[in-house]
Amino acid sequence: MQFPARLLSFLFLMLPLWAQAAALDRIVAVVNNEVITELELNGRVATVTGQLRRQGTPLPPQSQLQRQVLERMITERLQLQTARDQGIRVDDSELDRAVQRIADNNKLSLADMRKAVQSEGVAWNTFREEIRSEIIVTRLREREVDSRVTVSDSEVESFLAADAAAGPGREYLVSHILLRAPEGARPEQWAQLQRRAADISRLAKQGEDFAKLAASFSEAQDAMQGGAFDWRPLERLPALFADVVVRMQPGQVSDPLRSAAGIHFVKLVNVRQATAKAEQIQQTHARHILLRTADGLNDAEARRRLTELRERVVNGGDFAELARNFSSDITSTKGGDLGWLSPGDTVPDFERAMDALRPNEMSPPVQSPFGWHLIQVLERRTIDVTDDRRRARARNALRERKAEEVYEDWLRQLRDRSYVELRLDQPS
Repeated sequence: MQFPARLLSFLFLMLPLWAQAAALDRIVAVVNNEVITELELNGRVATVTGQLRRQGTPLPPQSQLQRQVLERMITERLQLQTARDQGIRVDDSELDRAVQRIADNNKLSLADMRKAVQSEGVAWNTFREEIRSEIIVTRLREREVDSRVTVSDSEVESFLAADAAAGPGREYLVSHILLRAPEGARPEQWAQLQRRAADISRLAKQGEDFAKLAASFSEAQDAMQGGAFDWRPLERLPALFADVVVRMQPGQVSDPLRSAAGIHFVKLVNVRQATAKAEQIQQTHARHILLRTADGLNDAEARRRLTELRERVVNGGDFAELARNFSSDITSTKGGDLGWLSPGDTVPDFERAMDALRPNEMSPPVQSPFGWHLIQVLERRTIDVTDDRRRARARNALRERKAEEVYEDWLRQLRDRSYVELRLDQPS
């Protein structure tokens, strides 16, 4: 085949541009059988730079920021590869629902959120794929880490006893830096980590911004947020941090702290007194009659039958007897009695209708995902759930503490057993 002279001239003119594009998109890392390119890295660096500026965090040197961002991309890629191998997927319809929930939580329409995302310089499809990746990584963590973490009743009791002995509760605002040690690190590797830690300690004592140090050096997942935790009571901090922050003053940075995961620094940003309040909830004692449309009824017929049953109760019929004869729910044997219900015990459609009723009042037919209901509220009461909530928080705090430690260790093992080749410092 022969090309026209004009086309050949055009191709030769374009060759330098294609060569330049190829050079710009060089490989900066190999992660098992996948690559990360310079264009991908530069795009993520631009996003992180914007994030740090919005947080008011001083920017690290560009070379340090590139290395930090690349390490996070490698960790993310390793997790996504592992998830793919385990068959963890998020299809487009599920992603659509997740994106809609994000918009709803931010009180935005989907169109307004799209504009907001694009105003930050992020393509909408890129944003969607990042959400997909976050969901996949979360599910992987649930499978690999969270499902293996258990908290015994005796641990909860010990935790509550220690908390009571400590007196009135405080909450701590802390930031941290992690220098991760390889799995089975050798003495010389620990020595290298300790030299890096000494350099960071020197910079911190000279007044270098801690968030900038975290973004520059930390290998924790929250490094690009300046290593910042939210306000937490002492029991929700990692045990290693909790042991030192109680002896620190706001603004102080700890000496290097060694754990199995590596070397840590923690900065106590601030302390506040936690407000202990009694916690009460309103419970509702209710009963219902359920007609399931899955049992061969259509919506119109189910609604008509319940309207007739309601009229029978209004005219003196026995609700419990009608529930025993007509309700499709397992509570029919108890006259439809649901017992005492706490907020969140039932589906939202049912709960909204129930909450709108006064004691001894009966609803019109109400639809829920289970079918059609006739609801009657018998009585209400307010109960103190302070102790139950305190135990639940203690269990969650212990679970969260354990899960964070296990997750960091799992990430380290994942990184160490994978093939990773860094090419960032190689000449273009």
